[in-house]
Amino acid sequence: MTLHLVKLCVGVDSVEDLQSWLDFQRDVARDEGREFEHSHVTRMVPSRRDEILPGGSLYWVIKGMIQVRSPLIDIRPFTDNGGVKRCALVLDTKLVRTETQPRRPFQGWRYLKAEDAPRDARAVADAPDMPASMRRELAELGLL
Repeated sequence: MTLHLVKLCVGVDSVEDLQSWLDFQRDVARDEGREFEHSHVTRMVPSRRDEILPGGSLYWVIKGMIQVRSPLIDIRPFTDNGGVKRCALVLDTKLVRTETQPRRPFQGWRYLKAEDAPRDARAVADAPDMPASMRRELAELGLL
């Protein structure tokens, strides 16, 4: 069974903010003449890599709720210029909205079992122009 990761998306207020950041990073890469690769660097390397790849995702917690996931493409351990071991979580550039699921704050990332992961959202796909604040309120009421 596939295993996923969950992580706080710090400094982002909505899925739209995250998408805007990705679009900006893609534009910067294009302007610099390099291929864009979406990755998130962490200090810890997931030891259960074989359970995560292929098929796992990084579920993003935005404003206390899992709201979206990024499919994982690769997990690449490396050592930075300062000699510190790190890990690049290489992600698909496509964001997949999920049903919202509350999460308390935590540090780093956590494993997320497939049976505990929120399903991909259907209601949001039916209303793509719904403002993030309305989506959040409906989710808090259990309507999304």
